[in-house]
Amino acid sequence: MRMEPQLNLIEMESKYECISGKKVDDLINEEKLKIIDIRDEESFKYGHIPNAININDSNIKRFLDDTSKNTSVLIYCYHGNNSKGAAEYFISQGYKKVYSLDGGYSEYKGK
Repeated sequence: MRMEPQLNLIEMESKYECISGKKVDDLINEEKLKIIDIRDEESFKYGHIPNAININDSNIKRFLDDTSKNTSVLIYCYHGNNSKGAAEYFISQGYKKVYSLDGGYSEYKGK
């Protein structure tokens, strides 16, 4: 039986970048970027980063199918903890440039 090599968490962490809320605006202006909000729908409706897409279990497959793996992706959550796991997931799905927002939406909103 041939087993495919798997990325360990240390390798995955080195493949996405954690960025500050202040750096988000620079990143948005510098390159094409998909901004993914993984918070619940109600929180997203209350407020989000401009041009963000609310991704959840019901629409993630469509996003993955429709979005090139060469697209840069910024992921954020409430406080920056869950977005790291989501960043690892996007790396495992083949995305090459993935960012996680340190401090999440609360950090961005308070910048």
